[in-house]
Amino acid sequence: MLVRFLCGLPEMALLSPIPFLHLIRKQMTTAGNTPLIRIATIDDAARIGGLARAAYIKYVPRIGREPAPMVADYDAEIAAQRVVVVEVAGEVDGYMIAWPEVDAYFIDNIAVDPRCQGHGLGRCLIEHAVAEANRLRLPALRLYTNDMMTENLSIYAHIGFVETHRADEKGFHRVYMRWSLPKREEGGA
Repeated sequence: MLVRFLCGLPEMALLSPIPFLHLIRKQMTTAGNTPLIRIATIDDAARIGGLARAAYIKYVPRIGREPAPMVADYDAEIAAQRVVVVEVAGEVDGYMIAWPEVDAYFIDNIAVDPRCQGHGLGRCLIEHAVAEANRLRLPALRLYTNDMMTENLSIYAHIGFVETHRADEKGFHRVYMRWSLPKREEGGA
């Protein structure tokens, strides 16, 4: 089943496109062009790879090699149903690779087209991860970033993530972070 998430509309967090298709199409043609999150398909793989290259290329000089997202196997991630994309006006402008773990919803990779950064699309993807964590009754989000990606460290700290540990993995110096989500009231929406 295809799952969609309209950013900024938490009461409509996860929708099946069948009963709401006319609303989604109408939403994507309004002046605001509210971002839409959907599960990635194999047809998105090339665009996702291009977004990763564009978003992460600036880090190559700092890290001394291509960051992991630039060489990831997006076909395999899409086949595993771990990838969502964010679209605006029918154009894929960002993506996130994430999955549930025992005690958190883990974000492995998130990127937004550099031309679209600063417009809330990354935050929209994070909101989707929060919605997934809440749906699965997971208490937190978890992610990592490279220690040389100082902008990411600042962004994640501003959102509410806190550093839990550092590790050297596959030749990368990673900073792991966790955001404990506010407790949901039982029986609440």
